Amino acid sequence: MGSTALPRDNPQRGTPQALLLAVESATPRTRVALLRGGTLVCERACEPGAPTAEVLLPAIDAALDEAHARLTDVASFGISIGPGSFTGLRIGLATVKGLAFGTDCTAVPVPTLAALALAAPEGPGPAVAMLDARRGEVYAASYQPGSSREDRVPCSVYGPEALAGLLPPVCRLVGEGALVCGEALQALLGPEVRLFPNVEPRAAHVGQLAFAALAGGAGCDPAELAPRYLRRAQAEVVRTGRTLE
Repeated sequence: MGSTALPRDNPQRGTPQALLLAVESATPRTRVALLRGGTLVCERACEPGAPTAEVLLPAIDAALDEAHARLTDVASFGISIGPGSFTGLRIGLATVKGLAFGTDCTAVPVPTLAALALAAPEGPGPAVAMLDARRGEVYAASYQPGSSREDRVPCSVYGPEALAGLLPPVCRLVGEGALVCGEALQALLGPEVRLFPNVEPRAAHVGQLAFAALAGGAGCDPAELAPRYLRRAQAEVVRTGRTLE
């Protein structure tokens, strides 16, 4: 799927209009975006590696200020639910739940890999969104151009050999996970496997997918939001002695 630039608009100061607030906190660079009617109003990206707990609320405040809006103008939320950073996901979800508490706002859980795939450069074959799952494995899912539905690779944890058995010889590996097993997949599948390791999921794309879902009648009470971890945190493995899966 292509990485076409999202349109922007220029809201009038002091004109309250319903907004969608999108949060992406599953990856090292926390991001927030505001959309109105599917149109990007503004987007903020924090410094890579900055603690989500320290930067998320200030980023939301800065985005609202840039949009000349208030939190009460937000009618819905789009939230990246993983897989990804356990800590970042927990903080992102808790923040959205806290901001929505006591309101009638609607929330849309957006798979992080779907948002990542939407940022993929155009090209032949499916976009395979990939995040580092540690221990030489990746979180991965594939998407055909123009689609946000998982294709021949369902969202899960994969090693290079297992992933190679599902992928066509022409595909685009997108995200930090391409650094983990991209070269191995090229060796197994051939040179038409293209690597785009520097592509990151954007909050704008989280919002775009959330808006499309809302337009189709989807959405939930923010209190019902839950992360999509896919595996246990390493700290829990050490504490319990149970495996990552």
